[in-house]
Formats: sequence, C-alpha cells, structure tokens
Amino acid sequence: MPDRLRRIGDVLRADVVSGFLLIAGAVVALIWVNSPWGHSYEAIRAFAFGPESLHLHLSLEQWAADGMLAIFFFVVGNELKQEFVHGELRNPRRAMLPIVAALCGMVVPAAIYAAINIGQGDALRGWGIPMATDIAFAVAILAVVGRFLPPALRTFLLTLAIVDDLGAIVVIAVFYTDHLSFLPLLAALALLAVFGYLQRGRGAAAALNRSSVPNWVVYIPLAFAVWTLMHASGVHATIAGVAMGMLMRTTEDPGEHHSPSHSTEHVIRPWSNSLVLPFFALMSAGVAFPGLGTIFTDTAAVGIMAGLVGGKLLGILGGAWITTKVTSAELNPSLSWIDICGMALLAGIGFTVSLLITELSFADHPHVLEDAKAGVLLASLISTVLAAGVLGMRSAHYRRRGAGATSATGAGLN
Repeated sequence: MPDRLRRIGDVLRADVVSGFLLIAGAVVALIWVNSPWGHSYEAIRAFAFGPESLHLHLSLEQWAADGMLAIFFFVVGNELKQEFVHGELRNPRRAMLPIVAALCGMVVPAAIYAAINIGQGDALRGWGIPMATDIAFAVAILAVVGRFLPPALRTFLLTLAIVDDLGAIVVIAVFYTDHLSFLPLLAALALLAVFGYLQRGRGAAAALNRSSVPNWVVYIPLAFAVWTLMHASGVHATIAGVAMGMLMRTTEDPGEHHSPSHSTEHVIRPWSNSLVLPFFALMSAGVAFPGLGTIFTDTAAVGIMAGLVGGKLLGILGGAWITTKVTSAELNPSLSWIDICGMALLAGIGFTVSLLITELSFADHPHVLEDAKAGVLLASLISTVLAAGVLGMRSAHYRRRGAGATSATGAGLN
C-alpha cells in the first residue's frame, strides 16, 4: 500500500495531471451553470459557513478562491524561492525580465481599457479588470500543451504571474477596497516574521527540529493564523500563501536529508494539484452567458477583451523586448521570442482576480456586471486557444529538435 500511495503521489505531482483536472473542473462548472440546473450550482456555491467572530463566515466560492487557493500560492511561492536561490532567477539580468514584463503587462491592458471607456461614465471604473493573470489556469494550460517546452518558460510565467497578482492585489487594496484594517495586517506581518525566523534552522528553529513535537503542530496553526489575519485586513488572503512560500528555507541543515522547502512541497503538491485546483475551478469558473449580442456592444466588455487578449500580448512581449534593448536584462538562451509571444497570450487568461475586480467595479450595475463577466470568460477562452496554438507548435518544434539531437548523439557514438 505505501508503494501504491507513493506512485499515486508522484502522478499527482505532475503539472499536466493537475492541468487536466483543473480544466475538467472548469468545464463542469460552465456546463452546470448554463444548464437548466444552474440554480443548484449557484446555491451550492453561495452556501456559507465558518466562524463569524473571525470574519470567516464565507461562501464555498470564497473558501475556494481565498482559502484553498492560498495553498496553491504557497506551492508557487516556494517554487519561486527555489528558483531565486538555486535556479534560473539567481541571475539578476534574467530575473529582471519577467518582472518588468509583468509590470508592462498590467499597465498596457489598463490603458487600452481606459482608452475605450473614456467618457462612458461608470464603465471606466473597470480599468483594473484586464490587469490580472490567473496563474492557476495559465500554469495548467502550459503544462497540458507545452510538455516539451524549455523549463525556463515555466519559470518566466511563474515569476510574471506572481508579480502580476501582487500588483493586482495592490490595485484592489488601493482603488477597490473601501476599508483596509491595518491592525490585522500588522499582526499578520509580525507572524510572518515569526514564520521566517523559524525557517532559519538556528536557535528556536533548531530546538523545534530537535524536539519530540512534530513541526506541523506548530506550523499549521501559525499558517492558519497568518492567513486569517491577512483575510481580516482586507488584503486578498492568497498573499499569505505567497509570503510563506517565499520564506521557506531551501538549504539543508546538518542531519536533514532534504530542505524544509523540498520536503513541504513534496507533501503538499499532490493535494494542491488533485484537490485545491479542481475545486477552485469548479467554484470559480461558473460564469453564466447572458448571450453574445450585448457583449460586443458593451464598452466595458469590449475593453476587457481588448485588454486581456491584445493588451497582455503588447505589454509583456513589447516590454520584455524593449527591456533587453535598453538594459542589461537578457532572455534565457534556451528561449526564443516566439516562446515569449505564446506565453504572453497565455497571460491573457484573467479569470479569478479579473472576476473579483469585476464584482468590485460593477456591483451596483448588474447589466454591466453580467457583460463584463462574460467578457472576462470569452477573453480567457480566446487567449487559451491562441496560446495553445503557438505553444503547441513550439512544443512540437522542441520535441523534434530534441529527437534530432538524440539521433545525432547516437550516430556519433556509433
């Protein structure tokens, strides 16, 4: 049985498996909400539970997007920490490129949306909607269509999407949040400092490792407290997952077979891939189409689609290319600009954060809200199809090149 569980865990750690599960959850949600039984989907998604005293009486949709998705963000933050310490992003000239590309990929879509909606009254409030990239869906699609793509492209996408999401969260906090509670935020930051100190592997952390008390007895309540306080502050709670992931220690202390970063990811990733992401997709992807007629006449929906599909491409690809021309930043030698083009199209999958900003922008305008949500969904679908075409072609190119290199090596040996 342990060997069988180990094999199952290894399968579930694969990005391509999580990608198929997440896409399946999204397809089920879309079919369900647009079927005659759509009201049951909405009722389940709106079912709320949790302690009111902790401001955690949340709907299933909120638990999925704010709570469970924080686990996925922890895995991503942890993976980025490994890249910054041991991998691709150790080189500042390469780390700079996805960061600048992310910023340009936020500014350009917002500017396109604003240009389309100037003079359209309250529609201009939605300028922040096309800024965000849905990292969960983007990574899943990349895994499904890009099996043979260079690993550096996935790292580029992860870095870009994290910066993008952090930027979107700042935009929400500054422009779309009526009340930000600083006391819970400061408490969350203090507990994050404690979390980081315990990761140092010295002093109190070393004593904890030597004690008979399992580490999870300390870390799980601490992580939950950080997440709860971050949620209570008004800041999107998934930032707690990113922060804790980036604080994980990636080196081994004497007596350790693996670093805490590696060991924790080994345990959590199968659950993140097989449970967190599919459930998140099931709860978040249920967008009802009101009909395509009004989408193309509503300037808010048009601005969203233009920003996500065209703005992301122009901002990310153009920003990255210009950065290599005017700074010392460089593109990884294993990548080409057509790879970045496909990845920039993939970044047009807005979904979760875009839908959140849509709700905040047009809560008092239900007709605009419906069209804007449909615009996010349609833009994400178009971006997915275009990106799948480009990245699938590139994956086939790298597969042929790899097969050619293997054949050449074999011929040389013979």
